Amino acid sequence: MKAFVQLALDWLDPKPAMVPAEHLASNSPALPLSEVLLAAEFVHPKANRSIDLGSSKVAYCLNRSKRSTIGMSVGPDGLDVRAPRWVSLGAVEAVLLEKAEWIVRKLQEVQERQRQMQATIIEWRQGATLPFLGDTLVLDINSERPPNTSLTALQSTADAAVKTLRVSVAQAASQAQIRDAVQAWLMQQAKANFIQRLNHFAPQLGVSWKKLSLSNASTRWGTAGADGAIRLNWRLIHFKQDIIDYVVVHELSHLRVMNHSPLFWDTVRAVVPDYAQRRAQLKDEALPRWA
Repeated sequence: MKAFVQLALDWLDPKPAMVPAEHLASNSPALPLSEVLLAAEFVHPKANRSIDLGSSKVAYCLNRSKRSTIGMSVGPDGLDVRAPRWVSLGAVEAVLLEKAEWIVRKLQEVQERQRQMQATIIEWRQGATLPFLGDTLVLDINSERPPNTSLTALQSTADAAVKTLRVSVAQAASQAQIRDAVQAWLMQQAKANFIQRLNHFAPQLGVSWKKLSLSNASTRWGTAGADGAIRLNWRLIHFKQDIIDYVVVHELSHLRVMNHSPLFWDTVRAVVPDYAQRRAQLKDEALPRWA
């Protein structure tokens, strides 16, 4: 079986809470939670437990397994908690209360990110905008001549950060057809960009990649196989080049170190010293929704 290491498109804290089961704390926070946390309700779609954290009601998913620690992470669905089978529910909830401020803050951040994503839904029509390599593309829909596959991005004379993408489609083209035409062009640009950057960084890392595939995954930016196969999400083309470069270096580094050990991050850092800042931007920036 081929070994793959994945770079996740997640919304988890870089250091999710992890508490040794033998060091469970039962002390209450110094300040009343009602003075720290805003009133809200968060419901995980697979919730099997709920708890009041200050003024916030949190319905979370609790999973039991053979582990020695209590772990928790906050993602798009809400709060996931993992605990050893032998730890009591009261002990689990004591940890949640201890970490209440962290939990609710992360839930609020995810909720805000989801609102931002909702606001980025594209209406595929004349004048619609979307990010391209960190700049803005404005769609110019041309339906006066038969459709063709030639889509040209032209630099605007008014603003260097805005480009016009002229899209030729049939007169009765639907929004879905316009979307598909734009996506095809973006994927072409993404593949050419990724190949150039893979070839640029591979010699610096002393590795050789064998094959590039474009991914359409909703939860991963890329994967690297032990056989030298690289998969990169075409939506990376929305980001600035330095963010794309971080993901490319990340995946190429896995061809040397197939895990996320300190040695792996040292490998990434040798080529991208500010990888932590780029990684944070990758996680924080809201991309357009491709419905």
